[in-house]
Amino acid sequence: MLVVRRQSDPPVPANAHRGSMVVAALSTVVEWYDFTLYLYFAPVLARLFFGGQPASLITALAGFAIAYLLRPLGAVVFGHVGDRVGRRPMMLLSMALMSFAMLATALLPTFDSIGIAAGGLLLLLRCVMSFSVGGEYTGVVAYLMEGADPRRRGLVTSCASAASEVGGLLAVGVSALTVHGLSPAALTSWGWRIPFLVGAALAGLVWVARSTMRESPDFERQQASGAVPARPLRHALAHHRAGIFRSFAISALGSITYYVGITYVPAFLTSAGSLSEGAALWLSTVAAGVVIAVTPLVGTLSDRVGRKPVLIGLALASALLPLPLFWLMSGNSTVQALCGAVLLAAVAGSVSAVGAVATAEQFPGEGRLTGLALGATGATALFGGLTPFLAQALLTATGWALVPGAMIALVALVVLPVIARAPETRPRRS
Repeated sequence: MLVVRRQSDPPVPANAHRGSMVVAALSTVVEWYDFTLYLYFAPVLARLFFGGQPASLITALAGFAIAYLLRPLGAVVFGHVGDRVGRRPMMLLSMALMSFAMLATALLPTFDSIGIAAGGLLLLLRCVMSFSVGGEYTGVVAYLMEGADPRRRGLVTSCASAASEVGGLLAVGVSALTVHGLSPAALTSWGWRIPFLVGAALAGLVWVARSTMRESPDFERQQASGAVPARPLRHALAHHRAGIFRSFAISALGSITYYVGITYVPAFLTSAGSLSEGAALWLSTVAAGVVIAVTPLVGTLSDRVGRKPVLIGLALASALLPLPLFWLMSGNSTVQALCGAVLLAAVAGSVSAVGAVATAEQFPGEGRLTGLALGATGATALFGGLTPFLAQALLTATGWALVPGAMIALVALVVLPVIARAPETRPRRS
């Protein structure tokens, strides 16, 4: 089978920088470990940093949402570095900041020690983390796509999504072990710091591994041909407006399915459902394992049949399934809650798998990271960081347990026409 590349596709060998690509794929573990940990640990953090009042959980989720608004700014800044200086220096700088933020979080004093200032410091570190993560995922996705055989871009790029789920799985697993292994007094006193210390150590190890990476072959191609944009932001706005719009739409669907359909679920199960914190975390561990399993399968499917038909099918599933699945999770049955969480996680993981390569393929190499920052990361900030808080606030205000499912379905219905009109981005086969 011959691959007919678009003019923007660089001639990259199938095994280009294989060791560097493995490091890049695995390094997204840290980003999603941290953010998933915060959401899974939100009930505990609400007690420790916001006084444990009835509105503490909403306050903790609001802090997550506010900090997430810095993600697009970080994406533009790091995108500029990646498009102007190189993918490798950008990913080293972002990981260094992430390591600092996670370690500082583990060492924070709590509400009992310094009062309301504890919540302020936690929010400040969330802002630092969100800013540094801004270009992290898009940088890794671009790096993997630029070094992959065009016939296997979907599979290779989906490794970033799979590694993200490994990070989420580690977060929920470490959280569950911490909650179950310690008494409530020990958890409140010092045990809550353990998951954040684990994350800081993991980030340090990833930084060391990243220091061995080579530069992206596509950026090397840009340097050799003198095509590196001098002003990546201006270049992206001038040449990639359609790609920015489409990547925003695809990422909006991926973000709301992931953040409401996976990371918000433990808080939903403890507030609207009947499960304990520990049981909800263990159930989410099973769901994360399912996502890891489906991600490479969906990435491979997109290589065979194309990005567009897979995305259309997943948008339809996202419109039809969330309402009945949240209904299952709102009942008193653990088995029903498990089925709902697993099916919802499978849909969300599938969207993330094909969305990674589909958004990156909206842009040529020149200005790719900045284009992704404006489109994909902008959507993640609005439909990822804000939606867990919004779901909990609407649930509290209305008492309707299906509100989170309705939010996912609404976004899917809006995004579906955009995907249906978008061109196919998978390299054509003849």
